[in-house]
Amino acid sequence: MGIPLRSGVEAGASAPSLDPVAIEARHLYKHYGEVEAVHDLSFAVQTGRCTAFLGPNGAGKTTTIKTLYGKARADFRPETSITVLGFSLPRQELEVKTLTGLVPQDNSLDEELNVEQNLAIYARLNAMPRARARARIAELLEFMELTEKARSRVKELSGGMQRRLVIARSLLNSPRLLILDEPTTGLDPQVRHLIWDRLRSLMRGGVTILLTTHYMDEAFQLAHEIIIMDKGQKVLQGEPRSLLAEHIERYVLEIHDPQASSSVVTRAVSRLDPPRQVRREDSSERILLYASDADALEAVARALPSGSYLLRQTNLEDLFLKTTGRALHE
Repeated sequence: MGIPLRSGVEAGASAPSLDPVAIEARHLYKHYGEVEAVHDLSFAVQTGRCTAFLGPNGAGKTTTIKTLYGKARADFRPETSITVLGFSLPRQELEVKTLTGLVPQDNSLDEELNVEQNLAIYARLNAMPRARARARIAELLEFMELTEKARSRVKELSGGMQRRLVIARSLLNSPRLLILDEPTTGLDPQVRHLIWDRLRSLMRGGVTILLTTHYMDEAFQLAHEIIIMDKGQKVLQGEPRSLLAEHIERYVLEIHDPQASSSVVTRAVSRLDPPRQVRREDSSERILLYASDADALEAVARALPSGSYLLRQTNLEDLFLKTTGRALHE
């Protein structure tokens, strides 16, 4: 299902023609008092593609995104430059906001109004002509499969429907850049897949997406590129599968009873030829054994009680743990 896209510039500025690079940030810094939230961050985002920011709370993800649509101002430094959709920040902040749709972590809907009324109020705030607003609202309700709920009050909607309504609201002005901050947290798999499908459709129409998420499958499903951040800095950037192939072993044996299993694991690893093919990470909750050869991990698993371990392929959370020593959910 496609949805018509129109120019989002309504404030007297003419948008530059579509450029293959939608966002380019160079040497971005951001301090809050003595706290440095972002340190010397540089990256580029391609038009019509999705870039996902991953990292634990406090890594600088949300602060970075806020500097890209004018909610926060980057520190003034001569080497810093931010260009979004052909406009320079902070000088052309209004033009960027006009072309940007935002899906925050909180829904911020008026629960006493119905679905159509929530969108109509937002359309008026964006100075949309009434006839165009009615047509656009109808398009978006169909796009997000909410047409049958148009007259329902927000407080009568499920969490998934409310989230779809927030995304519909962010698309009212036909943005060229869509920013999603944890868009599917707490939603069931069926709703998450519906939202993913709609986001893919938007990208096919040329919309650029910035995403923050703690869901590894969401990053894999949507992102053409990920940026892993920790303590305000970029630690890795690239296509998800390429990063996994280049920076971490292919398999991991996850052992859930570290106190009882530690000596057993040590003996089993020592019998491998060579034992150095297995990399070990210990925590109070589990032992993780990484290897590019699944047979080596299966040999260790045979020495463990049934149900005390899980052998799986590595994912982005494993990569983050290797890179920073921290879990993505910390």
